[in-house]
Amino acid sequence: MSSGNAMKIGNYQRPVDLIDIAKRGQRAGSREKVDGESFKDMFSRELAAQRNITFSKHARERLFSRGVELSETDVNKIADAIDKAEAKGSKDTLILADDAAFVVSVKDRTIVTALDTNNLKEGVVTAIDSAVIL
Repeated sequence: MSSGNAMKIGNYQRPVDLIDIAKRGQRAGSREKVDGESFKDMFSRELAAQRNITFSKHARERLFSRGVELSETDVNKIADAIDKAEAKGSKDTLILADDAAFVVSVKDRTIVTALDTNNLKEGVVTAIDSAVIL
């Protein structure tokens, strides 16, 4: 991305210039982290916002602690799965992907929690009324 076409995204406080973020991260000695959040995490959150998906604090913590990374394609697949569940009248759904699973409040379009494949094999998922397999 050239500096003349700086893309603006919104964070929770104010619009942020992505080029300034990258420069601040480099000055701080880290090219990937700015104020404790990686550029990739911020980018994923912005993609999700464009598809009207939110991640609960719990889900963000689980994604980080379990090493689950979401690409633009992943976010779009999750959004499409939420759309399908909503069309069927689901309220809370489990979305099963290749490397992870997500419990989603369909009405709020909020990912409530995330599980990696290891945690999914060990547990029982409750409080859902549907499942969408990607």
